Amino acid sequence: MLTNLFSIFEPSSSILNFSINWISTLLGFLFLPYFFWSSPSRWSLLWSKMIFLLHKEFKTLLLTSHQGTTILFVSLFSLIMFNNFLGLFPYIFTSTSHMTLTLSLALPFWLTLMIFGWMNHTQHMFAHLVPQGTPSVLMPFMVVIETISNIIRPTTLAVRLMANMIAGHLLLTLLGNTGSSLSSILLSLLVFSQILLLLLESAVAIIQSYVFAVLSTLYTSEIN
Repeated sequence: MLTNLFSIFEPSSSILNFSINWISTLLGFLFLPYFFWSSPSRWSLLWSKMIFLLHKEFKTLLLTSHQGTTILFVSLFSLIMFNNFLGLFPYIFTSTSHMTLTLSLALPFWLTLMIFGWMNHTQHMFAHLVPQGTPSVLMPFMVVIETISNIIRPTTLAVRLMANMIAGHLLLTLLGNTGSSLSSILLSLLVFSQILLLLLESAVAIIQSYVFAVLSTLYTSEIN
């Protein structure tokens, strides 16, 4: 049962043993030229406003004077949000519901931060292992706890995004599979509930991409 249930999230289309479902990750880039070459519209102005607000917020969280630093996190937010939204359309593979993609985004980013922080701000990184005001007796335990919490950060980032995306898609699929055995009244209620769930998933798509980008920004600000 579980194998059949979760098989809908597995890449199946392939050419020469290469899974072409992962190409859906790049579909979001097809929409970008529209914003550059078309005349200003409500959607392009809304997107520009969103990017500007994200730039200001990330700049505040980073607490750094390096220009262009926020471009990385705005791009990360855009990539995840595009893939989350595209996964809501029928017959489009949701790459963000797999640890393959989410961990590939979180692990190299966290590892780069750790290498940079320990090589350039060693004393500052050691200071983060012991919170200010910790009693001397508890210092060894706090070092162990802070080290473990630091190590599992990329996993928590990846699992949070994957779990939220796969839970909504799984619920939509389970409810949709029961439609053929329902009466007309129950079927209309099912369609209404599916629409509400789709709106909820649209909100989750934005929120989870925002959470991923903000947490990455906060992790970056700790090494400055």
